[in-house]
Amino acid sequence: MPFFTVNLSIVSAQESIFSGCIKSLQITGCEGELGIVPGHAPLLTALTPGMARFITKDDTEEVLYIAGGMLEVQPNSIIVLADVVKRVNDIDVQAALAAKQRAEEQINKTNGDIDYATLAAELARAVAQLRVIQANKRKHINK
Repeated sequence: MPFFTVNLSIVSAQESIFSGCIKSLQITGCEGELGIVPGHAPLLTALTPGMARFITKDDTEEVLYIAGGMLEVQPNSIIVLADVVKRVNDIDVQAALAAKQRAEEQINKTNGDIDYATLAAELARAVAQLRVIQANKRKHINK
């Protein structure tokens, strides 16, 4: 049975992370989780901190952390312009756990001088990194 693919390019300001044909992409947009397959309607949306999971044409699953950016879907291509991209092995688990704990503690303080938006963004980034690590662990367990 034939399968269809679409070209995916993931780039950050520092480097090109991935360029190749994929069967599907799951990514976190500003309105929630998005699932994109070949033939998807054109789309332009902001990305929020979260996971990008894609299946390559040879059925390899890749999982990345994306800290925000833009997603453009066209009939023959998908472009992810990410603020920050990290591969699972580049995520510092202890730093992510510490950032999560620090943000939660600050949010729970009763002091009125707290910048909740900044703390919520820090918490979202830390939780997203931890989710990417967990997803990668599940991927290896299921093999």
